[in-house]
Amino acid sequence: MRTGIWYGLAAYLWWGVSPIYWKFLDQLSPTTLIGYRVFWSVLVLGLLLIVRPHDRFKLGQLSARLITTYAVAAALLYTNWLTFVWAVTDGFILEASLGYFLSPLVTVGLGVVVLRERLRPGQWVAVALAATGVVYLTVSVGTLPWIALLLATTFGLYGLIKKQAPLGAMQGLTVETSLLCVPAAALLLLGPDIAPTAGPGTDPNQWLHQGMLAASGVITVGPLLLFGASVRRIPLSHMGIIQYLAPTLQFLLGVLVFGEAFDQSQLVGYGFVWVALLLFAAEGMYAHRTAARPVAGG
Repeated sequence: MRTGIWYGLAAYLWWGVSPIYWKFLDQLSPTTLIGYRVFWSVLVLGLLLIVRPHDRFKLGQLSARLITTYAVAAALLYTNWLTFVWAVTDGFILEASLGYFLSPLVTVGLGVVVLRERLRPGQWVAVALAATGVVYLTVSVGTLPWIALLLATTFGLYGLIKKQAPLGAMQGLTVETSLLCVPAAALLLLGPDIAPTAGPGTDPNQWLHQGMLAASGVITVGPLLLFGASVRRIPLSHMGIIQYLAPTLQFLLGVLVFGEAFDQSQLVGYGFVWVALLLFAAEGMYAHRTAARPVAGG
């Protein structure tokens, strides 16, 4: 299980600093960025399967039920990608970070509803506090924080499917990104722009932009493989605690680096969520230590 925890920490650290990458490419539309992200990801995964033959799978493994499962996972993944990239490039990093602050609690809720996991009283209090924070933000700002809720829901559902899916992390991600190629190509062709091209007399940064787009395959595949490997090795409750790393880094980037506004009403709403997460983490660690204590026998 320790290996799974390290995989999870690496994945969420990677995701935590990812706004810097997407912000650098904000001259392109989100659909264009996601289109190239899908294609470069498929290429990277193909190369990995060549050098790692033990991760390959036979076409006979792809039953209709399996393809349907991964098609749903692919749709959730694409929605999450597109929402996050749009939020970052349009100046909503703080709300995107709120989505990933809420994601652990959504994951726990899915564990209760779908996997029939039981919540302890402290966990119920944490969920209630987080819900209070969302309601407060909705009332004080006047709009539902839909970016945050969409990111939390899509990622929570994606994690649930990946935990139950039969293929390995790399195999599953290969199927998902392959299924996304056709819709990604359509949106790319219909999008408002194309990737920047470099040539004589053009902006020298365009070469850098092209290199950054090519790197999107590694930027995408790396943390997803780490996440997929982690979520199959550790309980959802452990994954919920590790998830705090990414939104914390994103929040700090939004406020300290990109200068997004953060007023008193947001502080109160986010405060409810932060208190909920602290309570949830503390309660989880206490419960883990209690369960690990040896029971005195006669």
